[in-house]
Amino acid sequence: MEEIKQESTKQPNREVKQINLLAFKDPKSPVAEAYRTIRTNLQFSGVDKEMKVVEVTSAVPNEGKSTVMASLAVVLAQAGKHVLLLDCDFRNPTQHKLFGLTNRGLTNFMANGDDYSPFIQHVEQENLDILVSGPVAPNPSEMLMSNKMQTLLDRARSEYDFVLIDTPPIMPVTDAAVLGAKVDGVMIVIASGTDKPELVQAAKTRLVQGGANILGCILNKVQVGGGRYGYGNHKYGYGGYGYGYGYGYGYYYGEGNEKTSETQQKSGSE
Repeated sequence: MEEIKQESTKQPNREVKQINLLAFKDPKSPVAEAYRTIRTNLQFSGVDKEMKVVEVTSAVPNEGKSTVMASLAVVLAQAGKHVLLLDCDFRNPTQHKLFGLTNRGLTNFMANGDDYSPFIQHVEQENLDILVSGPVAPNPSEMLMSNKMQTLLDRARSEYDFVLIDTPPIMPVTDAAVLGAKVDGVMIVIASGTDKPELVQAAKTRLVQGGANILGCILNKVQVGGGRYGYGNHKYGYGGYGYGYGYGYGYYYGEGNEKTSETQQKSGSE
C-alpha cells in the first residue's frame, strides 16, 4: 500500500492540460448533446433545492461513471458554470488518467494542508478546476467522514457553481454511501443491458439508507444500432454506440503497480 506523501506547495498548479474527451473535442456530436441533456436535467433538478454538490456513483465497476462525470463537468463549464471536479475514489482513482494530470491532490491535502487551492490542476476548458484523488489512501471511508472533508465541501460550495464528485461503486464498498449524506444529490450510472434490476435497486437502497438524495440515473453503454444515425465511420470510432470509454476496477493498488487497471478507450460505449 502506498503511503500518502506529505507535501505542500505555495502556488496552485497552473500547467494547462489538453482534454481528449469527445464532449470537448467534438461539441456537435450526439455524445456531447447527450451530456448537455444531462446538464439541463441536473440544473432543473434544483428548482426546489439548490443542487451544487453532486455525487456520481454506480452499482458495480465498469459502468463508465468516471468518464460520465468528467464529460458532465466539461459541458457544465462550457455553459459558463464555475466547476470543481473532485475525485473521491481513493481506491481506484481515474480522473487524473482521463485528463492526463499528475496524481497529486486530495489525499495530499488531507494529510498535510489547510488549503486545497495549491492542489488544484487546470485543463484547457475554461471554468473547470480539478482536484484529483492523490496517492491511494489506507482509510478511504474514514477520510470521507472526517471534519476536514466536510470543511472542504463547505468551502467549495461557496466558491463554485457546481462541485462534482466521483466516488467508487456503491456495492463493493461503503464510500459512496458515506459521502451521499454530505452532498445535495446523487446520480447513479447504469450500464444498459448489463445491470440486473435487483442490483440497481440494491444500490439505490444502500444510498437512501445512508441519507442520500437520489436525483436519478444515467443510462450508459446504450447501443443505438450500427450506423443508424450515420456515424458508422465516425472519426472517434463510435460506430453503432453512444460513448466509447471503459475501465477496469481494482482496490488498494498504488499507482505503478501492474495490477492497477489503466483507463482504456475502446470501440464500444461507456
